[in-house]
Amino acid sequence: MRGDLQKLVGRNLRQIREDTGLSQEAFADQLGVHRTYLGGLERGERNLTLQTLESLAEQLDVPPLDLLGDR
Repeated sequence: MRGDLQKLVGRNLRQIREDTGLSQEAFADQLGVHRTYLGGLERGERNLTLQTLESLAEQLDVPPLDLLGDR
């Protein structure tokens, strides 16, 4: 359905953040994005580009497909 992929990426980002024990603010700083932007991503409200997805994956040292699949 429409928006499901955004929500999946958001859930995966949140899971990675929680696994590292970081707050949203600390995680956003690590990724080089604003906390409110990260919050929007985690809630599946923000539509990110493929370039942004690649950049986030690179910062997290995971393959981009890890952010797109079920964890």
